[in-house]
Amino acid sequence: MDLDSIESLLDETAKSGLPLGQTVLRVEQRETGEAQASILNKTERTWQVMKNAASAGIATDMRSVSGLTGGDAARYYNHLRNHKNLLGNLEAKAVSYALATSGYNAAMGVIAAAPTAGSAGILPGVLIAAQEEFGFSDRDAVEALLTAGGVGGVIANRATISGAEGGCQAECGAASAMAAAALVDIMGGTPRQCVNAAALALKNTLGLACDPVAGLVEVPCVKRNGICAVLAITAADMALAGIESFIPLDEVIDAMLQIGNSMPACIRETGDGGLAATPTGLAAKRRLS
Repeated sequence: MDLDSIESLLDETAKSGLPLGQTVLRVEQRETGEAQASILNKTERTWQVMKNAASAGIATDMRSVSGLTGGDAARYYNHLRNHKNLLGNLEAKAVSYALATSGYNAAMGVIAAAPTAGSAGILPGVLIAAQEEFGFSDRDAVEALLTAGGVGGVIANRATISGAEGGCQAECGAASAMAAAALVDIMGGTPRQCVNAAALALKNTLGLACDPVAGLVEVPCVKRNGICAVLAITAADMALAGIESFIPLDEVIDAMLQIGNSMPACIRETGDGGLAATPTGLAAKRRLS
């Protein structure tokens, strides 16, 4: 079995009685021939990179080389520490860490693409916040990352995770779906609930343009990571409550691909349309060039 169908993953999960993350681990072992212990070690290293990037992104006031972004993660984290947040602590922490990771990427820090650099803050933002709020172990987080990887793998194989090909729905949308599934998993939800959470997150980003100002993965990318982290938590909470996606996840992914193919090139990472083509966006481009 390849990672090209969510339903086939669920079928294998049902037959084995294993959680979704463990099923993904078995599939990865079969496809690569790599020992499970080695795969888990690599995933653990990825988790540590995620935590380091989120921590560094908040602790330092690093600005990007362009000067377009920087400092927002620390600003929002201080807002949270001063108890001024309107969001709950889980959501507010997820925003902080998503902004931190994405801003750290813009400042040339080391991050884990999840699934891409432009969407790298969403998954760690959600999981790091959940670990702090609920006390999960790093091993729990690693298993949740495997679940996220399974969802991301199907999206990549069945459609795309490239903003240049499918718009930001394929990057931040995919990351939000992955984070939603991972959060449901770490909260003890069923494999079907994980999949419903991913579907709810992804279908609510369909049509999302990829329109980076000056062609840089900074504006609107950094703040979009923070907002999509909250979307993932909302989708996860709905799924855990028993709410299902009317459209199955495989079909949502297929719809995303069809929508991406229909998008004009100007809103597929070219920096020629959308927010990049606004007067402010064009002025920034001229200034930087």
